[in-house]
Amino acid sequence: MEGPIRKPTTWLILIVLVLLGLPAFASAATITGVHARILPIPGFPGTGNILGAGAQVEIEGRLEGDELPGGLPSQTRKLVVYFPAGTKISAQGFPTCTAAKLEQFGPVGCPKQARIANGTVGVADQIGPGEPTRENATLELFVTPGNGVVAYSNAAAPISAQIVIPAKWEAAPPPYGLKLTFNIPLVETVPGALPVSGTSLHVKAGAAIRKNGKTYYYGRVPAKCPKGGLPGKGEVTLQSGETIVTTLKVPCPRR
Repeated sequence: MEGPIRKPTTWLILIVLVLLGLPAFASAATITGVHARILPIPGFPGTGNILGAGAQVEIEGRLEGDELPGGLPSQTRKLVVYFPAGTKISAQGFPTCTAAKLEQFGPVGCPKQARIANGTVGVADQIGPGEPTRENATLELFVTPGNGVVAYSNAAAPISAQIVIPAKWEAAPPPYGLKLTFNIPLVETVPGALPVSGTSLHVKAGAAIRKNGKTYYYGRVPAKCPKGGLPGKGEVTLQSGETIVTTLKVPCPRR
């Protein structure tokens, strides 16, 4: 069983970076090997890459850079991700969890059906001389009361760090509809070492639940797709205070 939270980390930025395909940071960081797919939710027919349908999104990619010792990318302190107009997010029917429960008990303290995403995140830190210390941390996102989201990650060993990061849904101006904001603390591992960097991501996000004979979907694809694709935007603020903005368009579903 995972224990209480001990240290924060900064890998969560990769969720937005990979999803949006961010270009290079101001210096040498880049996103490579990016793949994103809209998938059906297992066990729920009629979901997937369909306009207006409930769906699951699979995202993977790598963050590469040499801004920090050991050839590691710089850390990030804030991220905002914008979703296209018409995106539907609803926690109706889902049980919820709280940041306090995750901090005290870890994911075992939350109802299983409150989880809406899971995957792995590569993390790295220049703890001592030689090559950076690297490992894959687990990643889980949970529904919180008030239709918020809270993320939990566990890097068990050798970095040994856990984090809980609440996120906030808000309305966004056209051509977007919603935005999700994470404020990300730095992680300190050992005295004298720089905070942890994120290096890779593989996650599946999206969920459905049957309750009292009715099916509920946490997220739905927009019912309409504008010419040229579904617009998205990401804003990433680095430890230096610099903010990087990127936009993209996701191809429209075939139906």
